[in-house]
Amino acid sequence: MDRPGETTHFGFKDVPLGDKQTLVNDVFHSVASRYDLMNDLMSGGLHRVWKDIMINALDPPRSDRPFALLDVAGGTGDISFRAAKAAGPGFHATVCDINSDMLAVGRERAAKRHLETQVDFVEGNAEALGFADRSFDAYTIAFGIRNVPQINLALREAYRVLRPGSRFLCLEFSTVEMPGLDKLYDLFSFKVIPPLGRMVTGDAESYQYLVESIRKFPKPAAFADMIREAGFSRVSWQTLSGGIVALHSGWRL
Repeated sequence: MDRPGETTHFGFKDVPLGDKQTLVNDVFHSVASRYDLMNDLMSGGLHRVWKDIMINALDPPRSDRPFALLDVAGGTGDISFRAAKAAGPGFHATVCDINSDMLAVGRERAAKRHLETQVDFVEGNAEALGFADRSFDAYTIAFGIRNVPQINLALREAYRVLRPGSRFLCLEFSTVEMPGLDKLYDLFSFKVIPPLGRMVTGDAESYQYLVESIRKFPKPAAFADMIREAGFSRVSWQTLSGGIVALHSGWRL
């Protein structure tokens, strides 16, 4: 339950906690149709490499052994499609996203790839998942958790729905600490990405929020503490591309 008067950040702005989800939904309703194209343009295609590293860490079984993946905030299906390609016939993914426009894009992409039987799309909230306890063999979330109003609740839900012995993987933007790269990255983020968003999607404000939200996300060590507090063990992370992103891992033991 939201506490009266409690606030959180929406980019660099403070907003009532109860308002953030609506504001985030508006961002992704606006950019859904061009979301993957903008990912390519903003990262120079590097997001594909980062996601491949995530799938390598996931290492879904290539046999017919059943393996159930929950991919949260994965509306366009990118992570689930990659996992399905790497996995065997026993693999099944459930994409859970709160944004109906993103899910519509994902369903369309799944049909084009003939993956309708391997990948389901469900509208749902990361803070209150509509799945039974211990239902999944892995949980992934890529570039989505920083948009969740109450990250601690999402992490607890991730722990709840995972079976013992299962893994939590989170790919998220991080803190650039390489001298020189940090200044270039800030310049590109604030001076290039919002105008690029305006040109490609007609919406600069949403991409202004996105680059601001990256700066408000906890640093890797602090986020790792949050993952531990949710109950996960063997928590670790690796930074990629000079700290532009980090891949976080935890196990439900």
